[in-house]
Amino acid sequence: MSDRDALVNRITQLVMAQLAGDTAAPAPQRPQPKAFRHPNPADSEDRALGTQPAQRRPDAVRSFVAAGASRIGSGPGIGNIAADIASTIDHTLLKPDATEPEFVKLCDEAKRFHFASVCVNPAFVPLCAKLLRGSDVKTCTVIGFPLGASTTATKAFEARKAIREGATEVDMVINVGALKGGDHELVFEDIRGVVEAAHESGALAKVILETALLTDEEKVIACVLAKRAKADFVKTSTGFSSGGATLRDVAIMRATVGPDMGVKASGGIRSYADAVGMIQAGATRIGASAGVRIVKESRGEAVAGSTQGKY
Repeated sequence: MSDRDALVNRITQLVMAQLAGDTAAPAPQRPQPKAFRHPNPADSEDRALGTQPAQRRPDAVRSFVAAGASRIGSGPGIGNIAADIASTIDHTLLKPDATEPEFVKLCDEAKRFHFASVCVNPAFVPLCAKLLRGSDVKTCTVIGFPLGASTTATKAFEARKAIREGATEVDMVINVGALKGGDHELVFEDIRGVVEAAHESGALAKVILETALLTDEEKVIACVLAKRAKADFVKTSTGFSSGGATLRDVAIMRATVGPDMGVKASGGIRSYADAVGMIQAGATRIGASAGVRIVKESRGEAVAGSTQGKY
């Protein structure tokens, strides 16, 4: 058994025992000095796998979709790409200074290229849902974003309101402080409150862990709690904290939730090679602000300029 699998099994058993009310169950131990690392050497600098030119082609993206990747994320200004690739993209605009014309552009692009969804802050859900009405593009929003420090009741209310106004997917941020403080029951109930609010209307619920702030053991605990709460996805990051997705995090999350739950990698994915690496590590969706670069690289086009960007 690998170090990763041993970690996942040990923490899963402890958390499940705690949730079942087994007071004799010991608290999870702190990580050992030698933390788990993804077995691929590219992980040493958290770089994505697959940098060969043959991987920067539309047919390569199609192969990842066929292998199980359900979404590839991007931002506005995508350009002309094949319709089957476009249908895997979550078209995202979460920056705090975004204005209405930018959301109109976002939705126009989404309809034009048949993106899977647009992902926006709750205040812009009504506008985007209206603009997308009659199209095949979904409206996704974020809950308790980006800190996750709202009460469960507030998050559930925010989710229900957004769904009433047209959202069909919600990405909630966990209570990171409660998780790090060891209050697993509070974190579980917090997740479950939003998941139930989403599922009662047929919406998908995704759980953002903010992995940059967590130890490996805490990542496993959060995944176990999200799975127990019947969430549809676990997601690495908001894109607004101290770090984003890494190959190690995605691998740990996939090993914990198993094959039947979604894993979304987001934050700091700035190239097509990065996206390929995350998918190979176990992600089934990719969130990225550098979507234009990723798509152009997938088509074998030269890309100039910065790869930096925010949601």
